[in-house]
Amino acid sequence: MESAYEFNSLDFILAGGPVSVLVAAVLLFMSVASWYLMVVKFYQALTIRSASREYSNHFWQASSIDAALRHHNGETPVSRVANQAVDAAEHHQTYAASRVEEACNKDEFIARAMRRQIADESERLDYGLTMLASVGSVSPFVGLFGTVWGIYHALASISQSGQATLDKVAGPVGEALIMTALGLAVAIPAVLAYNALVRRNRVILGEVEAFANDFHILLTTGAALNPSHKTKAVSPAAATKLKGVSA
Repeated sequence: MESAYEFNSLDFILAGGPVSVLVAAVLLFMSVASWYLMVVKFYQALTIRSASREYSNHFWQASSIDAALRHHNGETPVSRVANQAVDAAEHHQTYAASRVEEACNKDEFIARAMRRQIADESERLDYGLTMLASVGSVSPFVGLFGTVWGIYHALASISQSGQATLDKVAGPVGEALIMTALGLAVAIPAVLAYNALVRRNRVILGEVEAFANDFHILLTTGAALNPSHKTKAVSPAAATKLKGVSA
């Protein structure tokens, strides 16, 4: 037996009036924005991690800190942390040496500068993730609102026609549920991408913190703790060209 009702989602959305059209437009905007952020953030995370590892490997194989800092200077999280640490060490040497009793020690001063820079890098990596989280949490409810509104209009039109048979009810109600499906279709990729990006950012920050810890030891003690790091120890006689970093 052929059904007298044919599914047509576009006609259903248009028949729902401005509210249904607005809900569909909002879901479309959320979908486009979330997929754009997913592509951009995954590419960013991939390139940042690769560049950071390259910089870190070059840094610990360099003959001096000065030579290491010149490699892709300021383009990766680890390089920005390294430059911030060196600037803090030079600043402490310049301005705190004359009043040591009033200033914090060099170890704490450098550590504070590194923590501040790592916090900035964390904020930079997390930029845009709030949008993904919002899309993942809000879009199902937007779709549900569209479903409720669509069912209301479908039942109202059925009541006006005076035909409440199953074949007349199932079609409009089924089309109304498409709004919920659209909301879930927008939310699920956003939630999965958000969780994956949060984990990837955590891995990147873990590598940055590990680098910062090793570099902090190098700056404050004059020698690298990890024997695999081949960078020459910092000492007053070393040709590092960094004034006062190890004094």
